[in-house]
Amino acid sequence: MKACESCGSDRVCIGKNHRKVSFFQQIYGVILIYVPIITMPFVFFSAYITLLHLKLMGAENVKTYSDFLPDRKSHRYSLKNQITMKPGYSVSPTQSKLFWIFNCTWYCPSSVALFEWHAYLVKLVENWWCPFKHETKETYKNASIDKSFWHIYPEEISKLDKEDVNNPIWNEEIDSQSSGADNKK
Repeated sequence: MKACESCGSDRVCIGKNHRKVSFFQQIYGVILIYVPIITMPFVFFSAYITLLHLKLMGAENVKTYSDFLPDRKSHRYSLKNQITMKPGYSVSPTQSKLFWIFNCTWYCPSSVALFEWHAYLVKLVENWWCPFKHETKETYKNASIDKSFWHIYPEEISKLDKEDVNNPIWNEEIDSQSSGADNKK
């Protein structure tokens, strides 16, 4: 990833640029926030198909969509104490408590949860069928499994690279061995 020139880091630079963006560009941008609502049913469908695949393969203890949703009690604001922006534009939704409650309590957390849950399910599928290391495979740790498809067939393990045989993301025996070694220290 290339460093942002105005931020001087790998962060996404948006706050330093937002006030330079025209009002009409901001309006179009806000409208585009809600277009993905149209895709949400398809993402749910895809996630549940992926979950069904995992269940048909014998998966148990798979996290649910609700495991990725924040507890309602953890939200800082309610309709009663929701903050809003100072009046600026006569029709700006940022002056409405309902706008912020809808976005910050329902739309954003449920959207993020949906995509994180779907990514988790796809990582489970990947760890099950393809226990082969690549440069981003470490990010699949949140979807660790007991054994991969390859690990349940002892005669096939010899075909795997040693690093793929001994990876705790898809081989719980390695994880428990390393935990046991850590406990002895």
